[in-house]
Amino acid sequence: MSTPVLYGPIGRAVRKIGPFVEADPLGVYVAALSMWSAAIGGTVRVSSRGSARPVLVWSALVAGTGRGKGSALRAALHVLDKPLGRFLATHTTSGITSGASLVHHLWEQQEASAETEQGRDVRALVAEEEWTEVLKRVRRDPSFTTKLRTAWDGATLRNTTKDGPEEVRDPAMVLHAHITPSDWATYVGTSDAAGGSYNRILPFLLAPVPMLDDDRVTLPDVDGWELSDAYAWATARPRVITLSEDARPLWQLVRRYARILGETLPEAQAVFIERTAEQTLRAAACLAASERSETITDDMLFAAFTLVRRSVQDAVRITKGATTPKVKRPVLSLAEKVRARIEMHGGRATSSQVLPFVGATAAEVKALPGVVVSSERLGNGGRPAVVFTLHADDSQHVTSSQTEQAVMETDGREGPNTARASLRLIAVSDLKPAVRSTTPVLGNNPFLALL
Repeated sequence: MSTPVLYGPIGRAVRKIGPFVEADPLGVYVAALSMWSAAIGGTVRVSSRGSARPVLVWSALVAGTGRGKGSALRAALHVLDKPLGRFLATHTTSGITSGASLVHHLWEQQEASAETEQGRDVRALVAEEEWTEVLKRVRRDPSFTTKLRTAWDGATLRNTTKDGPEEVRDPAMVLHAHITPSDWATYVGTSDAAGGSYNRILPFLLAPVPMLDDDRVTLPDVDGWELSDAYAWATARPRVITLSEDARPLWQLVRRYARILGETLPEAQAVFIERTAEQTLRAAACLAASERSETITDDMLFAAFTLVRRSVQDAVRITKGATTPKVKRPVLSLAEKVRARIEMHGGRATSSQVLPFVGATAAEVKALPGVVVSSERLGNGGRPAVVFTLHADDSQHVTSSQTEQAVMETDGREGPNTARASLRLIAVSDLKPAVRSTTPVLGNNPFLALL
């Protein structure tokens, strides 16, 4: 199971409070990202295929009772409450149980803010901590899922009431929900997902965490000046965030990943991941805004993709009846880690690209069979660099899954560049043969290694 990159000021804040929260840090990060997207959704959009799209990130924390869903939400509130001013206090609601009530809530907020100095405000965070109860009730309202789709798309919402029509243009509503795996299977139907309603929500299975020794420990203060400045920047005027040129190759890879998986997974699973590419773009735009950037860099896009990819994995697991993510992976040997690092750098890696990330000395690596050690001058006038390569008969020994595994084991030490390179090794080397086939075969899908 892959570990998402907790990126930027939101990720740093989550890592800081993580040891003091009885919840999966992933849940805290997801809840905070949804809150952040709701706060900036009124002014920030992202360019997608020539049109400006919302940056709204809808999410669901999926875990059993007492597994930290509520703790994650409260921890996310701790991270963002001060940086977002009064937004969370004034724009958070729950209990939206019909399409009409959804539109009416946003319409009332629009009318109340129309004459204010800031102008019309149609932002909302719908935090449903008991989402199952809502889903039970909305089954009687066929308009609910239609309104959900419209709200996520940022299209105009309309109601017809006895007092006259209600219209909300460019809604910026975000849904964040909590649900158990069994209730997800019962109430989030495949037919609704196929219609586009619930595949707009990113589900995340939360891992269990150890119980803290002292439940009186309070969360440490988070220095929110970065996010406070970013919030002021994002809401000062309308902004459209675009992909940088260096991110476009990875963006093409993300789109292919989504398409190939959608064509090869069973329909009951594929319907939940049909919007993987756009979800990645939205999340990346939110990360860019958190750093006051109008362009999505390669690092931002990759961090967003690791998050959405984890949701894809969890969506597949939920539809198979899983209740918690499997996080245990076999330990690679030193030789396998070194070979994976060398392969990741194109078959030639310097000592600085290998040693810090495999936990070994130069002498230990030199003693490995199949590793060739040489000394080269890199043109900077300094001392010669130690370079590791592989014997020709050993260069094919590293599999894609081994490369990704080695990357994830060292991900915390090197950050997104390592895992991104692993993704490309898996995808680029195997993608073209898979794409050429008009009827992809499940067993030949290179991206199944990422599930």
